[in-house]
Amino acid sequence: MNHSVKNMTTAGLMLALGLLLPFLTGQIPAIGSQLCPMHLPVLLCGFLCGWKYGLGVGFLLPLLRSALFGMPVMYPAALAMAFELGTYGLVSGWLWQVSKYQCVKALYRCLIAAMLAGRIVWGLVEVALLGLGNFGWQMFLGTAFVTTLPGIVLQLILVPMAMVALHRAGVVHFRQQAV
Repeated sequence: MNHSVKNMTTAGLMLALGLLLPFLTGQIPAIGSQLCPMHLPVLLCGFLCGWKYGLGVGFLLPLLRSALFGMPVMYPAALAMAFELGTYGLVSGWLWQVSKYQCVKALYRCLIAAMLAGRIVWGLVEVALLGLGNFGWQMFLGTAFVTTLPGIVLQLILVPMAMVALHRAGVVHFRQQAV
C-alpha cells in the first residue's frame, strides 16, 4: 500500500478513535479530564504516521469534538487542547522519526518529552487565553499533572503496549535495539 495512503488512513482512524474514546468516560468532564482519552490516539498517530499527521490530528481533534458533541467546551478548553494535542502529535512523531534507535526505551523518551512539551504549550495557551491572573503556576501544576495523573499513567502504559503489539504484528518496525 502507498505510504501516504497508509498514513492518511491511519490518521483518519486515530481521529475517529479520538472522537469516540471520550464516550467511554460517559461525557463526564471530571472523569474525562483525569483519563485524557483523546491524548492516546494523538500520541499514537505521531508515532505511527509522523509529525505532520500527528500535528494535524492533534490540533483538529478537540476542535472537531467540541463542534460535534459540545465537549470539551470550545473556549478555553478545546482551543487550548488543540495546541496541546497538536504538540503531542508533532513532538512524538518528530522525535521518533529522528531517534537513532526505535525501541521501547526510545519510545518512552519520545513519549515523555511529547507529554511534557504538550502540557507546557497547554499552560502557555491557557495564560494567553485567560491571563496570568486567572491561570497561575498552582493551577497549571494542579491541572496539568495532579488532576491528570491517571491519564498520564494510562498513556505511559497503553501507548508503549500498543506500539509493541504493532511491532510484534509486523505493522511497526523498530530499528536497532538499544543495548
